[in-house]
This record gives sequence, structure tokens and C-alpha cells, in this order.
Amino acid sequence: MILISTRDSRMGVPASKAVLMGIAPDGGLLVPLKFPQLSIEKDEPYPALAARVLAQFFDDLPELDKLTQEAYRCFDDPRVAPVVKTADGEYVMELWHGPTLAFKDMALSVLPRLLTASMALHGGSDVLILVATSGDTGKAALEGFCDVPHTRIVVFYPSDGVSEMQKLQMVTQGGDNTQVVAVKGNFDDAQSGVKAMFADETFVSAVAEKGYSLSSANSINFGRLAPQIAYYYGAYAQLVSMGEIAQGEPINLVVPTGNFGNILAGYYAKRMGLPVAKLICASNRNNVLTDFFHSGEYSLKRPFYRTMSPSMDILISSNLERLLFELTGRDPHMVSAMMKQLKETGVYDIGETARRALEADFWADWCSEEETMACIRRTFETKGYLLDTHTAVAAGVYEKYKKTGDATKTVIVSTASPYKFPQDVLASLGESTDGMDAFALSRRLSAKTGTRLPRQIEELETKPVRHKTVVERSGMREAVLEAL
Repeated sequence: MILISTRDSRMGVPASKAVLMGIAPDGGLLVPLKFPQLSIEKDEPYPALAARVLAQFFDDLPELDKLTQEAYRCFDDPRVAPVVKTADGEYVMELWHGPTLAFKDMALSVLPRLLTASMALHGGSDVLILVATSGDTGKAALEGFCDVPHTRIVVFYPSDGVSEMQKLQMVTQGGDNTQVVAVKGNFDDAQSGVKAMFADETFVSAVAEKGYSLSSANSINFGRLAPQIAYYYGAYAQLVSMGEIAQGEPINLVVPTGNFGNILAGYYAKRMGLPVAKLICASNRNNVLTDFFHSGEYSLKRPFYRTMSPSMDILISSNLERLLFELTGRDPHMVSAMMKQLKETGVYDIGETARRALEADFWADWCSEEETMACIRRTFETKGYLLDTHTAVAAGVYEKYKKTGDATKTVIVSTASPYKFPQDVLASLGESTDGMDAFALSRRLSAKTGTRLPRQIEELETKPVRHKTVVERSGMREAVLEAL
């Protein structure tokens, strides 16, 4: 499959080469030339499904079935992304059964294998992976690329913008090819810094002199996005197998959203033939996307808030550019103009025609901190199901959506284990958290709820801290060059 840039559709590269590039040379994101159509296969093992999805795009890579078998071997549920019924017509898809207890494992267990297969096909220098993380991507990328031959990975995270457990997962990471750097600022500072490095020809040349080419493990890399399409097909197939829906019956998807990659994968699945009625975009207090969906105007002229759902504390939703490409009739000139406006003025507007097209597929709302906490407590007390702080945002927004009267059966996408955020989950359940560290909080959460303390959390307690570097945004380039 050929991919084209959202800012210049004349440029085309095979998907396997796009993985090595990360983003297009013009700064745009790479998207499929067309959307292939994919059937739904009942009772298909998840690795086989994932290989079938990848084959639609990476048609020049061999043994994709072997690649996905290896990628998902370490997940603790044979279904990989199990669907749990929580009420009539309401289901939760759990995407946190991988090694780092977050949905990023679903793609980042695959991406390193895609990258090494692409390197074998296309040749070239070793690859330097640069990652900005709002919490979960970093650890999943580090885990996925740890000691992968011919790669190095540098992860940047906001120094005060992740949970204690997320931070510990990253700073204790082993591997001879890993580096973790805290950035003074928020996620948008880290993400903008990484994007600036890709666009800096002097920096790219300096990296090349050290024997590396740049790529990314963020969802701006199509190799991150493509594997995510599979779990939406997997959820639908499970509902059919469970007898909850008939083949062809539409469903809704509710996705807690920050950088827009996860919900975009659901949109791509719909474009590929999955019967999806509404994609419900759930935001926290940083509700830039909610305002965009309602008004058609995307504005960064707003305060940034640190919340209990830190992976969603994002104002610049990078993957939205891929959706804009579709909303504008795949017009790269309009997309380029909007991205230029955003950079120069902090605002762009898609116009009334595109906004109406947006309403056909999407619905959006947000939850406050108080609403998120109340949803965690209410869901546990009434349904016996324990939510993390991000999934609770999605569940809370779905409660608002139900007031529209739409009774379509709905899957809420659960993006992380509650044990990654034990303090906020316990506080939501009315428990005191004073004087306890992250591990004591986790043990208390297990005792309080009768849920199992994950092995990954138990093992983390004894790991030494290996990564202690903290920089200003202006020092990110130097940190990378020092790591090399």
C-alpha cells in the first residue's frame, strides 16, 4: 500500500518505508492512498486478525502472522483485548493486558517488529526512535524497543505531568539502547520539541553523522496507527461470538482521547467496513477537542490543566491532522494552510461544511475531575467494575451521550489498568491515601476492591532507577546527541 502526505498528496511511499520515516519530509502525516475493505471473521485468533489488518497496508513484508504471534505472546489474556459486558448494551474493551498495563502495548509490541522487517527490506542506517509521551506511550515504546538490534530509543516525558507509577515504569527501564529524559513543561512542550527535531536539518545531519536515521514511535508513525485498527475489529467479532449483536449490526465506540490516535484508528476501521455508528470522543478538562467538534474551531488559546488522567493532558492533538485530510476531501493545500494557521496564530477553523461532515461520524463531550471520580465510584458500586481515570472519562461521557436517546450497543475503550493510577482511583472510592507510596497504594487498592495486583506492579517495586536526566525544552537536542 502506498501512503501519501497530508500536506502533499503527490508524494507516495510504501507503508514499509513510512515506518522508517515516522513523518513525511514536508512535516505532514502519512495516510493510506485508499482505504482497503476488510471482512469480519468470527472466532479468529487475535494475532491472525492483526496480521490480516497489517497485510492490507504492509503487503511487501513477509511472515506478518509470525510477527503478530510474537508480538502478543506476552499478553496475559488469550483474547489479547477482551470485551467485558458491564450492562445491557454496554461493554468495555480492555486494552491493558500487555507488559506495561496500557493500550499502547497493542501497537508498540508490533512496531519494533515492523521496523526491523522494514529495515531488512529497505536497508539503510540504524534507526533512532524519538518519543514524546504523556505517560503510557513512553514505557510501552521502551519495552517494545528494548535491546532491539540496530535501534536506539530516547523518550521524553513532562517532568510533572505523569503519574508516579508511569514515571517509575520509565525511569527503571533496562536495555543498552534506551534513554529516558524528563522535560520541564507539559506534554505539548515535549511533543513540539520532538517534532522540531525532525524538522531541523542540522540536527538530522548530526544524527546521521553518528550513523542513525530518525523515526518515531508516537502515533504520528503509521506503523503505530495500523495495528490499532485490529482491536476494533476484534471487539466487534467478540460481540458477535457472545451473541450480543448480529453480524452487520452497528455499534458505537467511546474512546478517551488525547492525541487522537486511538479514536482515529476506530474511524479508519469504519472506513474499512466495520459497522460503526458513532465515534464518541471523550475528553477531560483539557477539552480542546470537545470545543472543536462543537464549533469547528480548533484553538490553543486556553489554559492547560494537569488532571488525574494525565495521558489525555494534551492541547495539540497531532493525529487530528489525518482526520482533517479526510474532512477536506483529501486536500493537502487546505490542511497545510490550517497547520500553518495553528502554528502562527494558535487557531484554525474548518468551516461549516466540514463541521457537518464531522457530526455525521463523531459526537464529543468532556468530564470534570469531580465527574471522573464520581464515575469510578458509581461504576464500582453498581456494576462491580473498576475503572482507571482515563476509562472513567469515557464512561462518564457515555452517560451524557445516552441522554440523546441512542440505544445502539456501545463499546467503551479501556486504555489502562487502574493500578497505574492507584492514588486517584482509591481517592475516588472514598479511601484516604495520605502517607502511602505508589506501591502501598496499589496493595491497598487490591485489598479494597478484591482485584488482583498486577505482576508488573509487584516487580517494579524492586527495580533501580536508571534514568535521572532532566532538561529544559531547549536542551532536548543536546540530550539526544549525548545519548548517542
